[in-house]
Amino acid sequence: MRVVSVVSTKGGVGKTTVTANLGGLLADAGLRVLLLDLDSQPTLSSYYALSQKAAAGAYELLALNLTTPAQIVSKTVIERLDLIFSNDDQGRLSTLLLHAPDGRLRLRNLLDDFRPSYDLLLIDTQGARSVLLEMAILASDLALSPITPEMLAARELRRGTLKLRSELEPFRHLGIPPPPLRLLLNQVNAFRADTRMIISGLRKTFAEATYISVLETVIPDRVAYLNAASLGLPAHRIETRQSRERRSPSALETMQALAIELFPEWREAISTVSRCVEVQ
Repeated sequence: MRVVSVVSTKGGVGKTTVTANLGGLLADAGLRVLLLDLDSQPTLSSYYALSQKAAAGAYELLALNLTTPAQIVSKTVIERLDLIFSNDDQGRLSTLLLHAPDGRLRLRNLLDDFRPSYDLLLIDTQGARSVLLEMAILASDLALSPITPEMLAARELRRGTLKLRSELEPFRHLGIPPPPLRLLLNQVNAFRADTRMIISGLRKTFAEATYISVLETVIPDRVAYLNAASLGLPAHRIETRQSRERRSPSALETMQALAIELFPEWREAISTVSRCVEVQ
């Protein structure tokens, strides 16, 4: 099972949208996907309608070490896409994990119980520095950080997310290296004058970095993603073709490109999604 955390210490960069749409695309590709919502503002938990809701969720997973699927895993209406919903609206988990001896490693230690049932775990995280965010990163094989092409977002990336990753480096001595970090340009408006300059600057900054890189795939600022969220559907089902008015790729093309760039080993399955969408 691959484990990917979608992270940023800045809110409003589209973590939940990326998590929901990437999970939906890969589920349509035939992969068994589990979403874990660790945000105290549980937007991911309500993105997709549920066909079967579990009695418990993320709080019981992390506070009580409960890993029984029938008790904590909910089924979404998207086939092969399951969810552990967020139910820690009072923020008790942060305090609990902060004082627990295994706090930052707890999720990592619980994942073996899920590996036989899923190909991929996608973790949506809080848009702020927290022990939950650190725990999610240390449990992951890969960290994916959406970033909007704005100067303030670029500054926050260095001050927040990159600083956090560097501070987790001591765990390498325990045999737990922080995962590679992939930066995803999101909500990109190609008509803004400063967009190309910021994107070019980011790519140059990390061109020689060992564990950090900027993905080639860019997610455009398109209404299809808002419409998909309103309908509770993956964006690739909403927009399958490039419109004549906009030059940017369709949501289907974009999400396929992102999934293939992140998971080249699943390229063949991901490439079949377009045919599946046309049949629906």
